[in-house]
Amino acid sequence: MFPSFFVVTLGLCYCLKESSQVTLVRPVLIGPSEALVKSVVDFECALDTDPWNDTVLFQLYKEDNHDKLLGEYSSMDWEAAVIPILVKTYHEGNLECVAKAQNNSDIEPIVSYTHYLKVIEPVKGAKIDVLSGPVKFFEGKTLKLRCNITAGTHVSYKWLLNGRPISQSPLHRFADDSLWIYRTTSKDSGSYKCVATNNFNNTQFFTTNSSEVLITVKDVVSVPDISFTVSKEDSQYSAIVACQSTKGSLPITFSLYSKTELVANMTVEETNAAFEVPVVLGRHLGWLQCWANNGDQTQYSEWIPLEVVPVVGPVKMHYDYDTGENYAVTSLRLYCKAAKGSFPRYQWFINTTLLHDRGSFYHVVNQPPEQSVLLLSVGRSSTGTYHCEVSDSFDNTTAISSKRRYLDKDVLNRLPTLVVAAVFGCFIALILLVSVCCLVGVMFRRRVYGHKSLSLEMDKMVAAYEGELDLSDYSEDADVVVAAREGEFDQASEASADEWPQIEEEKKTL
Repeated sequence: MFPSFFVVTLGLCYCLKESSQVTLVRPVLIGPSEALVKSVVDFECALDTDPWNDTVLFQLYKEDNHDKLLGEYSSMDWEAAVIPILVKTYHEGNLECVAKAQNNSDIEPIVSYTHYLKVIEPVKGAKIDVLSGPVKFFEGKTLKLRCNITAGTHVSYKWLLNGRPISQSPLHRFADDSLWIYRTTSKDSGSYKCVATNNFNNTQFFTTNSSEVLITVKDVVSVPDISFTVSKEDSQYSAIVACQSTKGSLPITFSLYSKTELVANMTVEETNAAFEVPVVLGRHLGWLQCWANNGDQTQYSEWIPLEVVPVVGPVKMHYDYDTGENYAVTSLRLYCKAAKGSFPRYQWFINTTLLHDRGSFYHVVNQPPEQSVLLLSVGRSSTGTYHCEVSDSFDNTTAISSKRRYLDKDVLNRLPTLVVAAVFGCFIALILLVSVCCLVGVMFRRRVYGHKSLSLEMDKMVAAYEGELDLSDYSEDADVVVAAREGEFDQASEASADEWPQIEEEKKTL
């Protein structure tokens, strides 16, 4: 019986303990949503009910971190608790208030709903760090800059290049406090500066500017072009070889090679260089190539032959033209070309007068060594005798002339003799063809209708002959009649044979 009494007693004690526990209503936490660092702000925590008189302890924590107490307040009469805190950056986040009975551990603590606090620390101490490496590099590489600040929360960044804002693009990307520039070119060179800003309640604004960082993006030297001209001095000829790049950061080192042999090189503060090489006219002296380098990589030109061919005749001149209204010739293009020559010089003449590059009615377009073109507007002022002369550009002591051609507006618009003869001949041939066709047609019709007349005449003669033989009076039997008729036919045939000469004579008459 004693064990049963012990169990009943233990159960009663447990029930009394359970009935003595009181559950508090969830407290309400009220406070600012944004605060400046190092400022003092108050958070209010209150309960909606007052079930009994007891001291309630209100404590302020960050969510999921009850090891660090932010503040507390004891309320004697269940009044609202005001908990002041000195704002620090680690206070940012979700805050919650815990209410519990200070003198009764049987009352379970209860936690309020969370309240988010945004902590603003004024920005300051901006500085640019170059994360990609040296501040001088060649194009094509990636530039990465970071704007470091010594203090500041909720900061926005703006980047400036030479005082102008940088806009985001596929090659210019912003990531928090960093700027990435892909496939850089010389246009990305300049002074970079970052501007860091933040604000409190959109009423107080804080800004800090970094010092400028100079970034130099150097252009890789482009593939050089190679060409040469010829000069003459005291009967000696030299080739002036030019190496030309369109772009490239200076200085540039140019080198001239003949196959694998270095002819000469030089470093210049410009994008071109010139080398002098002796030549012999009419002789192939090998192949030349230019090399260019400005510190990143070497670029190579094409190979060209070192050969100078003097101008050789004949010099040919021809033209074509444009027409206007009524097919009248309005403009001419005269072409002049020599048979051979590496460096020809073309000169145009009208009536032995040298024409310059441009005049009132002409324009000279030189396209050496292929040819030279003289553009003419046809009119009274352009009338004259034209020819061109070709000589070596490096030695004009001898010149080869083309044939002379007289040109004026009337001559150009006159029909050529061959054209007139061809048109007239075609007309005569057409008339003869029509006449022959008509004659053949007449002869064919006479022949056809002549045979038809002869056949009709013979039919009439046969009918008349048969009319004279009336067989209706004979009463012989059929065999006798047939025999008689056969005899008559024989006589008729003999008679017809006698008449053939007459028939032939009538046929000739027809």
